[in-house]
Amino acid sequence: MKPTVEQLENLLALRRDDRPEEGYWQGFLCDFHRRQREEAARKSGIAGLMSRVGSWFSELGPAKWAYGAGVAYAALTLTFFLIPRGVEVEGPAPTPVSRPVVPAPKPALEQLEQLDLSPSTQGSAGEQVF
Repeated sequence: MKPTVEQLENLLALRRDDRPEEGYWQGFLCDFHRRQREEAARKSGIAGLMSRVGSWFSELGPAKWAYGAGVAYAALTLTFFLIPRGVEVEGPAPTPVSRPVVPAPKPALEQLEQLDLSPSTQGSAGEQVF
């Protein structure tokens, strides 16, 4: 049922006197901007990317499958041609190293054999006092 012209005029007359309270529009604007920032934050980053990919797959059609297959084919082709196969990598040229040769110390057994441990020399020869 359509309202008559008189009903619309009466409704507009009633609403003309209604005014929102002080600060209503400022609060509305602050809430609006806060919601816009939250929505922008949700759309950016990994979570936003995942939601976009999810929505893209949820609306799959034949054209999107063709686009996806084309992108996958292009990626595989680029990978095939850009990765080198059988390339020999040469390391740096070897440089001679000169180190002085230090003779190995005498084994402990030879050192023990050189000590005079006879009973006549006990207590006098080979002792060291610290």
